[in-house]
This record gives sequence, structure tokens and C-alpha cells, in this order.
Amino acid sequence: MSTETAPAAERAAAPPPAVWAEARSRVYAAGLAAALPSAARPLAGTDGLTLAEPLTTRTDLPAFPTSSVDGWAVRGAGPWRVVGRVLAGGTPPPLTEDGTTVEIATGAMVPEGSTAVLRVEESDRTPDGRVTGTPRPTPEWREPGEEAYAGEELLPAGTPVDPAVIGLAASCGHDTLPVRRAPRAALLVFGDELLTAGPPAAGRVRDALGPALPAWLRRYGCEVRPSDVIGPVEDTLPAHVAALRAALTDADLVCTTGGTMHGPVDHLHPALAEVGADYVVNTVAVRPGFPMLLARLTGPDGRPRFVAGLPGNPQSAIVALVSLVAPLLAGLQGRSMPTLPHATLAEPVPGRGDYTHLALVRLDRVAGTAHPVRHVGSAMLRGLAGADGFAVIAPGVTGEPGSRVPVVPLPLLTGERPS
Repeated sequence: MSTETAPAAERAAAPPPAVWAEARSRVYAAGLAAALPSAARPLAGTDGLTLAEPLTTRTDLPAFPTSSVDGWAVRGAGPWRVVGRVLAGGTPPPLTEDGTTVEIATGAMVPEGSTAVLRVEESDRTPDGRVTGTPRPTPEWREPGEEAYAGEELLPAGTPVDPAVIGLAASCGHDTLPVRRAPRAALLVFGDELLTAGPPAAGRVRDALGPALPAWLRRYGCEVRPSDVIGPVEDTLPAHVAALRAALTDADLVCTTGGTMHGPVDHLHPALAEVGADYVVNTVAVRPGFPMLLARLTGPDGRPRFVAGLPGNPQSAIVALVSLVAPLLAGLQGRSMPTLPHATLAEPVPGRGDYTHLALVRLDRVAGTAHPVRHVGSAMLRGLAGADGFAVIAPGVTGEPGSRVPVVPLPLLTGERPS
């Protein structure tokens, strides 16, 4: 195990930490500049991906007048002589004579020449079989283009695809959608002190990030394969460099845990230099999670690759995930910069001096309030397990009860949409 520390000159030359909000903007811009390529995919394979082009409709919606009720399509004044029947999926002949009607089903095409649709429950029959009743003054059918006109943009590029979007695309006549592929992510876990099974003992702690981070990344839209999770990686510079190079072959984003400082076995910075990476962000003025970073390099295919250095302390690593990785992935997927919701603090939250404080909170969505949780040390995960996100306390202030503050939400379950 190497015991070399970073030279004093290197430590002295370290840049000041980036302001938290600026760091987020910077990594989002880097991701957007490297937005992933797109391809047309069948509708069934687009859930969770991102529209690469605006969604437009290929025809008027509806494409033809459709009855909104079961009843009678009539022409002129009644009583009406029944001359036919039209069901959904058929093309009826026009009604050409006043005093005639066809039975019509909900969703069926309204015959040309119809002047009204009479609801079946509001109709009656004469002894000779003719239909009587009074149609309502408002037409009981949907006009072509009522929902959208042919060529109209319904959703912009950058919209996440979910089941509702898939259904809308199908109703517009699309069989495929142009979408950006999912970012592929890999995880390198650093730390000789980590155990991968059983309880902590004898100076070694259980690795909590190796099992958890892939699930977080998937919730942000990443593809993470079991073979993409490597570690613990031996605490030597050659092992770090080799692991990085191997992961960067296929991954768009490599997340690492630990090694973001300049301690005796922190090899991430020299490993990044060895593979030719440049910093997008190197440390952020945020607590917890200060020694986070994002670096960029060119992959073997000529496309940018990214390395997100997450601190080894578990909660700090999640702070880095929501601070840097989430906006980077939004950019890579061609989505908008995540907009932070706001909530009212129900209890005081301390500030962190010149640093932004990300404080774990539980949200009462009915009341619109944020409640700080307990067990929020950098090395703790108990508070995180009961939280909905992080309240953002700006530098130089304290979060007072009643204050409206931004909240960085934790990613929801796959497929779940915010309320």
C-alpha cells in the first residue's frame, strides 16, 4: 500500500472550492455539450428515455368527427327513420335525407351530413320504429383537431418519456420515437478498509455505496450492469489507473467513491492526471460533501467521458450525487436543468458559514413544509433512509422556521412521478 502524500506545493495550488450553484450549472453545461446520440426506437422500448426531437402529431386529433356518446346520428328534424348503424372502426356512408338517422357507438365516425347526435338514454321509439327525442344544443361529437392539429408540436425535445408520452405518441400515429440512449455508468469503489459482506469488525467497515449507488444511478436514467460495479479497488495508484481506464472504455460516466482528498492513500487525483482528465469542478463549497469533483476526458471513440469523484463518507457521497451527477446526467440526456422545488422550513436548520448546507429533510407535501431529520452525520445513512431530499441553506445564513428554501429531491422510484 502506498503511503505517499501529495506534495505541499500541490496542496497549496489547489483551487478554491466552487460555489455550489455555479458548480451545478457548470456540470450541466458540460453534460449538455456532450449530449448522447439519438436513434429511433419502437414505442415499447422508449420508457425512461428522452425525446431527442419534438413530438408532433401526424394527423389531426381526432382525425375525423367521432361520437362521444352511444346514440343516434340524425339529420334534420325528427322523428327519424333508421337507415343504418355505425360502429367504431367503420366508415359510414353520408346521411343525405332529412329525417333519417343511424345508430352510432361511442368513438364511431360521425356520418357526413349529420346535424346532431342524440343520446340513446334520451331517445324513444315510435310504434312504427322511428326515433324521437331532443338532441342537446352542444354537439355530442369531437371535432377533428379538437386535441391537436396535424404537425402541431405537443412536447419539446428533452421531455422524459413515460407511459403517458408513449400513449400520446401512439395516438398521433407514431410507431417509433427519436430518443437519446440511456447513459451507461460504472462504479469504482476505493478503499482497502471496506468489507463486502458481513458486519463491520476489526477496523474495517462495510461498503454501503457499492450496493446502493447503482440503484441511485438507475433512478437518474442510467444503465448500470453488474459487471460495471468494481471494487474495492486496491489502494495503489497503478490499480486506480487500471480500473479507471477499463471502466472508461464503455461507460459514459464513471463514479468513484473515496480518494477525493490528498491523504496517504488518496490516489484519485494523480490517477485522473495519468489518464489525461481535466477538471470541470474540483471541490465544491458545500457541507457535507465538500471534496467532490467532476472530470472530463476523451474516450477511445472520440466522445467525452466523465469521472465523478464522490467522497467516501456515505452521506457525503449522496450529496455529491445530487449536486454534480444529477445535473450532469440531465445534460447528457438532453433534458432541462433540474428545477428545484421549494418548501417552508418547519424547524431551524443551521448554516455552514461560507458553505452551502444541504440538510436532509422529510417533506410534508400537503402542508408544503420541510422537517429536518436526525442522524445526518457524513458517515451516517439512517437519516437518508427517512428523508425526501436536501434543504438548501445558502452560505452566510441560517435556515429559520418559516423560511422558503429550495429542496434538492432524492430521485424517485423508477417510473414514479412527482406529485
